[in-house]
Amino acid sequence: MQLLGIGSRIKHPEFGNGVVTNVTSKHYWVTFIKNGLETIDLNTDFEVIEAIDDEVDTVSFSEVEQSLISILRKWSDASSVSPIADKWKGGKLILTPENSNLSNKEIPIDTFFHKIVMVRDRIRVMEQKVNSSKNLDDQEKIDLQQYITRIYGSLTTFNVLFKNQSDHFVSDKK
Repeated sequence: MQLLGIGSRIKHPEFGNGVVTNVTSKHYWVTFIKNGLETIDLNTDFEVIEAIDDEVDTVSFSEVEQSLISILRKWSDASSVSPIADKWKGGKLILTPENSNLSNKEIPIDTFFHKIVMVRDRIRVMEQKVNSSKNLDDQEKIDLQQYITRIYGSLTTFNVLFKNQSDHFVSDKK
């Protein structure tokens, strides 16, 4: 068995693409694009996309962090990685119609959370494009920014899903 070094890229059957950020005698610590940081056994079945053979001690945390940021930007359509709160991992969202003759709809909460993060990231991109637009005058930018702020406010209900408060939707930017 080949021991992967920090910075190696893998594809896990359950968690998707990720980067090894730490190695212990029994586990890889992997930051996954969709699921954030997970600990997996060294003998877990996964595909190696790019193996790094360097000794663990020869790579600084800063170098790993910069590599991870670069890889995630390159391979993900998200502008940031936002982990789901631990209590929701593996859970499901159940939509129950009022009419009992109709069946419930179950959605893995991780899938729902990923969609929320994608919406947030796309709103951020839209906000950047509005603010940097040469075709809009200042008043139009202000008007559009107010709509964007209201959109963030409408989405604050979903803040409970985020692990980190810094990832929350905020309706009033101070």
